[in-house]
Amino acid sequence: MKRTTEVGLKDVQGVYGGPEGDLWELIMGEQIHIGGFASSMDLAERGQIPSGARGVDLCCCNGGGMRFLVRFRGVERMVGVDATPTVVDRGRRRCEEEGLAGKIRFILGNACESGLPDNSADFVWGEDAWCYVEDKEKLIRETIRIVRPGGTIAFTDWIEADGLADPEAERYLRFMKFPSILSLADYRELLTQSGGKVLAAQNTGRFAPYVDLYLNMLTMQLTYDALKIIGFDAKMMETLGGELAFTQKLARENKIAQGLFVAKKPN
Repeated sequence: MKRTTEVGLKDVQGVYGGPEGDLWELIMGEQIHIGGFASSMDLAERGQIPSGARGVDLCCCNGGGMRFLVRFRGVERMVGVDATPTVVDRGRRRCEEEGLAGKIRFILGNACESGLPDNSADFVWGEDAWCYVEDKEKLIRETIRIVRPGGTIAFTDWIEADGLADPEAERYLRFMKFPSILSLADYRELLTQSGGKVLAAQNTGRFAPYVDLYLNMLTMQLTYDALKIIGFDAKMMETLGGELAFTQKLARENKIAQGLFVAKKPN
């Protein structure tokens, strides 16, 4: 695990409540995670998310993952929890516009203390978002509490891979507003200690190609659009581009990655 004391929830809310969050959505779409639709489908297949199931998305952002699950996996009901008012409001509005408000409910709150009933979900879902949570041990315990016996925890996340040095980690975490990042082994241990049976914990191999894509989008097609979002602040654009290039370097060196995890709560 790599950790920084320089980042907290207010920093994350600042990103996703402001222009930087809009910038991420510009280059990544509504599904603000590595791999978009293909990654979501892969996770749903690996997690064997069935039609008619009821799920919870912790750190759901604008609800793109929940809309995917309802539309393309036939999920009956979703509840999403996120701590940033801007993205929760946006998600509710999009669900209304798409006629999905009857199947998707948002909770503005702490994903580690959701207030949802014990054993109330068929599955708990997350996509590249738990890296923003300070107390990941508490978050994993919450997933186990919420999901029913025999239910599934399925998530992807940005993880530490091989050889990430402390100075590199500090710069990366501060740029991304991650309080910490875990390795495959770290998440496996937390899931096991919390009572889960780990079925999959692997590097997806997607990270580096997608960071290449995002940089190309910014520099080859969406430069004006990105500048408009940040108030045509060329210096800020240069800084963001430089930090994203640094992230690209770490990804190409396999020092950071996207991890995929599937676990079961025992009956």
